Amino acid sequence: MTFEGLLPLIIIAVIIIAVIVLFTFVPVALWISALAAGVRVGLFTLVGMRLRRVVPSRVINPLVKAYKAGLDVTTNQLESHYLAGGNVDRVVNALIAAHRANIELSFERAAAIDLAGRDVLEAVQMSVNPKVIETPFIAGIAMDGIEVKALARITVRANIDRLVGGAGEETVIARVGEGVVSTIGSSQTHKVILENPDAISHTVLAKGLDAGTAFEILSIDIADVDIGKNIGAILQTDQAEADKNIAQAKAEERRAAAVAQEQEMVARVQEMRADVVKAEAEVPRALAEALRSGKMGVMDYMNYQNINADTNMRSAIGKNDDSHHDEEK
Repeated sequence: MTFEGLLPLIIIAVIIIAVIVLFTFVPVALWISALAAGVRVGLFTLVGMRLRRVVPSRVINPLVKAYKAGLDVTTNQLESHYLAGGNVDRVVNALIAAHRANIELSFERAAAIDLAGRDVLEAVQMSVNPKVIETPFIAGIAMDGIEVKALARITVRANIDRLVGGAGEETVIARVGEGVVSTIGSSQTHKVILENPDAISHTVLAKGLDAGTAFEILSIDIADVDIGKNIGAILQTDQAEADKNIAQAKAEERRAAAVAQEQEMVARVQEMRADVVKAEAEVPRALAEALRSGKMGVMDYMNYQNINADTNMRSAIGKNDDSHHDEEK
């Protein structure tokens, strides 16, 4: 086969390959659907998206949606937001929802909210339909020592102007909890809270707890109020127990001191008895020395012995009489 015969086949093959490359690299179907929706997007723009590693459908489909909703959004805006890591479809949905609800929201602010990590669509929906945040049971102690537990429901609306840099739900719950605790603590008795629980919501709502947050507090409703422990009585009981332990410790200290003093007195008595025994042991020596030196005669010594014998006899008779009287009794 000559080259002239192969040339048509080569041309057909090149055309087929070009068509395959065109439909693979250039989203022709997306371009056709955009044109059908009235959005003017050039093929070279789509090719440029491919080169910039942008998924064309992630930009063109939201662009078509925005165009049909009557929003003035350009391809460059959507593409730059995509390249910045944002969610283009969610931003466009938020813009459409804000447009339908007559809420002023520009693309730049919506993109900033989305890049800040907040759900801009949820924020717009919350601006239209406020959200109810339920707190856990918040415990406070009234002045009479009774613990009061309150369950609050906070109705909030998103503040789009403060979504960037504003505090979240955790801050709102913490501030409301602090306000509930302080309101309960300033009550004279727990009965005041039970009789008028809406006093908590009025007091807390008047403090402007939504300042610096991404929400606007519409209302604070007390859903449930329970009575907890008698903290005052528990504290008094603990204090009485502590005082008793201190008194017992002091009494034990005094008892130990008395026992030590008693033992010291017993030791002193034993010491005195030892001195008496020692002194009595000196008497025979003194008598012997007196007899030896002539200061005491034999008759004097005999009189001394007679006196001792008489004294011992009288002591024995006295003991016998005492035992006889005891037996008669």
